[in-house]
Amino acid sequence: MNKSREFNAAEHQHVRYNPLKDEWILVSPHRCLRPWSGHSEPPPQEQPPDPNNPLKAGAVRANGQRNPNYTSTYVFPNDFPALLERGPEPPQSDHPLFQARQARGTCRVMCFHPNSAVSIPLMSVEEILSVVEEWVNQTKELGRRYTWVQIFENKGNVMGCSNPHPHCQIWASSFLPNEGRIKDRCQKEYYTKYNKTLLVEYLEMEMEKKERIVIQNTEWVALVPYWATWPFETMVLPINGGPQRLTDLNDQQKKGLAEIIKLLTTKYDNLFSCSFPYSMGFHGAPTGPDHTAGDSPHWLLHAIYLPPLLRSATVKKFMVGYEMLAQSQRDLTPEQAAEKLRNCNHLVHYKNKQ
Repeated sequence: MNKSREFNAAEHQHVRYNPLKDEWILVSPHRCLRPWSGHSEPPPQEQPPDPNNPLKAGAVRANGQRNPNYTSTYVFPNDFPALLERGPEPPQSDHPLFQARQARGTCRVMCFHPNSAVSIPLMSVEEILSVVEEWVNQTKELGRRYTWVQIFENKGNVMGCSNPHPHCQIWASSFLPNEGRIKDRCQKEYYTKYNKTLLVEYLEMEMEKKERIVIQNTEWVALVPYWATWPFETMVLPINGGPQRLTDLNDQQKKGLAEIIKLLTTKYDNLFSCSFPYSMGFHGAPTGPDHTAGDSPHWLLHAIYLPPLLRSATVKKFMVGYEMLAQSQRDLTPEQAAEKLRNCNHLVHYKNKQ
C-alpha cells in the first residue's frame, strides 16, 4: 500500500459522528495550513468598570429596582425576559405545517461576584463554589415547576455579552427545548440498545485513550469531545456516581466542579492571553413534576464550553455558509485542540504573572 495514501486524522479530511445529537461534523485539518486573510476581530480591550452598571451591588436597574449590597452571588428576575410565567394559548391548527404550542417559563440573572472587574478564572475556588451551590439551588427550585432549567453564561463582546460583570442567566421552560429534546432521545436510544449510559461509557473510553483530555481532578474531567464543533470546545464530565442533574451532586462533586471550572477557564484565558470568550451551560435530565431523582439512567450531567476563537485573540470561527446550509465544519482537529489546551498553564493566570 502506498504509505502516502494512508489515512491520518491530523492531515486528511473526514466526518465524525456526534451520538449525542445524531449529526455529523466535517473535519478539514489540511485547511490549517492556509494563510489567513479573512476577518479578524479588533484586539480585545479591557473594559473599564461602568459606573452605571446595572448588575453591580447597590445599582438601580432599568425597572427602577435597586440591587442589594450583595457580597457573594445574587439572583434576580430578568428585566427583559424571553419567557413569562403566564400567556394565552395559541389557537390550534388542523394542519401539520402550522403548529404552535403554549410556551411558559421564567428568566433570571445570576451575578457571580460583586466586583465587576473579575471573571470566573480570577475568582477563588470558594467563590466559585458559592456559584455552584446557587446553580444547584436554582435548579432545585425551578425544577419543581418546569420541564427544563437552562443555566448558561455568555462571556465576551464577541458572544453578544455587553456587560462584563461576572454573571450568567437561568431560563426555565414548560417545554423541552431542541437541544435537550434531541439529547434526551439519543441517549435514551443508546441506553435501550446497549443497556449503558452513553456518556458514562464515552468517558471511560476517553480516560483510557487520554488524547483528548485537557485536565482532570478526583471528581471531574474536562476534555475536547471527539465530535467537537467549535475550535476549542470542551465538555466537563463527572467521574463518579453518574449524577443526572445538578441537584444530584454531593459536596465533593460541587467542590471538584468549582476547582475544574477555575482550572479550565484559566487555561482558556492563557491560551491567547485574553479574557477568553465563550458560551457555556449545563445539560442534565429533564425536570418538573413528572420527573424524579434517578428516573433517567440514560442521562449524565455535563457542562459544555463553546468558545469561538480559532487562531488567536483576534481571529474567530464563523458558522456560516456550509455550516448553516449543510453541516458543521472545523479545521483544527479535536486532538490538536486538546493538546494546545493541555499545554496551557492552569495554575497562574496571565494577569497574575510577574
